Amino acid sequence: MSAQSNLAPVIIKRKKKVIAGGHHGGAWKVAYADFVTAMMAFFLLMWLLNATTEQQRKGVADYFSPTIPINRISGGGDGNFGGDSVFSEEAMPQNGTGASSLHPTESRQARGEMGIAEDADKVAESEEAFRKIEEALMGLGGESMVSEETMKHIVTRVTDEGMIIEIFDLEGLALFDVGTDKPTAVLRDLAEVIARVAMLTESGIAIGAHTKAEPVVLADNPVWSLSAERANRMRMLLEARGLKSDRIQRQTGHADKSPAVSNPMAVRNNRLEIVLLRRGS
Repeated sequence: MSAQSNLAPVIIKRKKKVIAGGHHGGAWKVAYADFVTAMMAFFLLMWLLNATTEQQRKGVADYFSPTIPINRISGGGDGNFGGDSVFSEEAMPQNGTGASSLHPTESRQARGEMGIAEDADKVAESEEAFRKIEEALMGLGGESMVSEETMKHIVTRVTDEGMIIEIFDLEGLALFDVGTDKPTAVLRDLAEVIARVAMLTESGIAIGAHTKAEPVVLADNPVWSLSAERANRMRMLLEARGLKSDRIQRQTGHADKSPAVSNPMAVRNNRLEIVLLRRGS
């Protein structure tokens, strides 16, 4: 017993094995996530470029373009454009999509003009001219230029394009002989009136002719040629009464494609529209 008690106690030491290098943290995960996100964005961009049209891409680019007020001459800055408007002829590209002309005329030169003040003046001037014309037609400023019977053929309205003087057939009182471009006495009187009121302004004039629909059984439907001939006849009547030929901007035949009433074969659809165009139109 004594021999065993003299033995030294056995001590077991457990050492924790440490792997070389230690803990590096999760920084590499963040970098990898950024890389994957960038790659996803890149492939998404490539897909969008391939899946959209030129107009759609321009719309997206315009959406992200900064909207800033630009002076028509100079902003006084000293940046890339030296204070010049980005819309000036010197700054705009001279070739490619959306480019300016290499040799622009004075009227078509890109000068960066916003046109707000000018447009307001033109609108006010046009409205005043239209008011005077309506007063002359309706007799608001004195004796009317149009008899009561003739007035039944006239309707006026103002649109974005200008003032429209519409003259049309009534039952038993036509502007042209049936099926022809030969004017009646009613149309000759109306042409005299319209030529006189048109001289109250210097704006351009557009003439459009409309006809009523013909029965579908006709083998040769004359509505297109007839409307074109009637528009041309009205132009000749106006010019014969003193209207300058260079004021006529266009004349068109609309056939029976824009009826004035629900019944396409009604005589009310036989009409002429004389448009006193706004300035700049």
